[in-house]
Amino acid sequence: MARPRKEPEITYTHHINLRLTDVQYEIISENAKAAGLSLSEYIRRQLIRGKVIAKYELVADMPELKKLISEFGKIGNNLNQIARHFNTGGIHSQEMRKAIGQNLSEIFKMKEKVLKMAGDFQQIRKL
Repeated sequence: MARPRKEPEITYTHHINLRLTDVQYEIISENAKAAGLSLSEYIRRQLIRGKVIAKYELVADMPELKKLISEFGKIGNNLNQIARHFNTGGIHSQEMRKAIGQNLSEIFKMKEKVLKMAGDFQQIRKL
């Protein structure tokens, strides 16, 4: 039994030949795969619409990420305790200022780690 014919307006009758480097081909192939499209359909949409949005799903089960989430929870707890202390009329002591300074330092260190991890992800995504 033969395959049914496509509608005349859907039949692709014109061909365009295109030469790519290995790197260019890999980039386009990965983008097509991420968009869930065949290579031909992805290129057609790129040419006609100008841009195809690729959907990414991140699944991370890294020990660093778990540690980071735990640390953010601890920071939130510390900030709540500090706010409660000041809201109940607590006085500002040198020890309290030192603890706040240390926590802020840790927050900035974690921020740098998160930005580095995000930067590494951006580099992977651009390939």
